[in-house]
Amino acid sequence: MTPAAPRHVPLCCLCLAFWCLCCATALWTSDDHEWQKLIMVHHWPATVCKEAENDCRHPPDYWTIHGLWPDKAEECNRSWHFNLQEIKDLLQDMKIYWPDVLHSSPNCSHFWNHEWRKHGTCAAQLDALGSQKKYFGGALDLYKGLALNSMLQKLGIIPSGNYYQISDIKDALAGLYGVIPKIQCLPPEQGEEVQTIGQIELCFTKDLRLRNCTEPGEPSGAGRGAWLVGAAAGLGVCEDGPAFYPPPPGTGH
Repeated sequence: MTPAAPRHVPLCCLCLAFWCLCCATALWTSDDHEWQKLIMVHHWPATVCKEAENDCRHPPDYWTIHGLWPDKAEECNRSWHFNLQEIKDLLQDMKIYWPDVLHSSPNCSHFWNHEWRKHGTCAAQLDALGSQKKYFGGALDLYKGLALNSMLQKLGIIPSGNYYQISDIKDALAGLYGVIPKIQCLPPEQGEEVQTIGQIELCFTKDLRLRNCTEPGEPSGAGRGAWLVGAAAGLGVCEDGPAFYPPPPGTGH
């Protein structure tokens, strides 16, 4: 006769199931996947091409979307694969405002796939951005609402051979938007006098309201060891001082 199973086994199974659930929850809410703000990243195509040492075929002459990034979180769900069909209704605007500046792919899907995998899967923790269509559509809406291109023109900040003071640009944008932006530059290469403007970031709360990218008194990231002359370096928070806002190639500015 087979002995009866001990009565405490179901309780052990229940405890094990609860432990597994807690572990799964911890993986989703771990420090790697927690974030506090969204960063709308605009990049300037002429600088993108310069950074990549890529001639780029006819880069746009306006600020385009680099991405909509949650801070402090990346690749939150590697099993949620990008599907171009889910954003087919957005493709016309995506190709204009969110193009792959460096590659002439007909549909830019490689770039969008990267942005979804790395950033979109984390932003999708918000209901408002909880699908691929919501994420990319929401980013487009934020970009259009900010209207950075027309705002810069309104301020008289246009690409030219003249230099701009970073503090002047930051203060002017803060006056328009009511929040502190973050501006990123390429360090001067050998033979160049000043840094080159490459990205402008404007930040949002989780309920998609504008907020400061950095708070007063909070380190902005500038000065984390001055750029080394002649050393390879990418975009970083602009140093206070003059900066070059390069005209698009072939414009004759």
